[in-house]
Amino acid sequence: MELLNYAFMQRALLAAVLVGITAPAVGIYLVQRRQALMGDGIGHVAMTGVGLGFLLSTSPVWMATAVAIVGAVVMELIRWYGKTRGDIALAMLFYGGMAGGVMFINLAPGGSNANLQSYLFGSLSTVSEEDVSAICLLAAFVVLVTVGLRRQLFAVSQDEEFARVTGLPVRALNLLTAVTAAVTVTVAMRVVGLLLVSALMVVPVAAAQQLTRSFAATFAVSVAIGIAVTLGGTVTSYYQDVPPGATIVLLTIGVFIALTILATPLARRRARAKAAAEAAGDPAECSVPAQPVAKT
Repeated sequence: MELLNYAFMQRALLAAVLVGITAPAVGIYLVQRRQALMGDGIGHVAMTGVGLGFLLSTSPVWMATAVAIVGAVVMELIRWYGKTRGDIALAMLFYGGMAGGVMFINLAPGGSNANLQSYLFGSLSTVSEEDVSAICLLAAFVVLVTVGLRRQLFAVSQDEEFARVTGLPVRALNLLTAVTAAVTVTVAMRVVGLLLVSALMVVPVAAAQQLTRSFAATFAVSVAIGIAVTLGGTVTSYYQDVPPGATIVLLTIGVFIALTILATPLARRRARAKAAAEAAGDPAECSVPAQPVAKT
């Protein structure tokens, strides 16, 4: 393929594959925890890290990672202790992150809001070798956590009280999930952009749930969708000269709509089969879980 002759496209495609793997791998736990918009909030906070990177003449990716991790931990602490005023504190954190990013990047020598564009919406041509190295290391951490601790993270995401009774370190696992989500946001920002990364963490999982009925199947299908749409969006962006982040997100939404349409007849057949089994008194059929993601 012609695009593989260019070094910047090789880097962009590698980054796209890593984003396609990591974003749904973390997103499945956020969806189970009903924190689908957590990635969006972390993306706002990470903007301050990007601005600090320009201001301090350091890597924006690593600085954004550090700031995003701090922000994710603060968000988790607010969730524990914020009570009725927690939503106000989170709003100030999100908007403060955006404002800090704009302020710092304008204070940087030669900096302007134009420098933020590639981080906000993704850019293929600006993915450097240093960015790829950082993305590879961060993606390895995300995969290690989401796959290696999948049973523990799933248990905490499903029912914190039950997980606590069984002896799992619930707060530590919640913090680890938040940190992993923060790392994923910075992995994805060079391809999808900080403002769109949350869609790639959530929509592939929602699309996979239209077809699957177990956690393992949902995990595998959502990652496959993530890889397909990031590669497809990256290639389309190259040939059609359109923004990569927007293209990837629109493709992801298109996949969700297509799978929803395809899954509707299957859902009806399952409902009729379940109703028939209940009428016949078949306990095996009646025990089928109602939720699409119900077991490891």
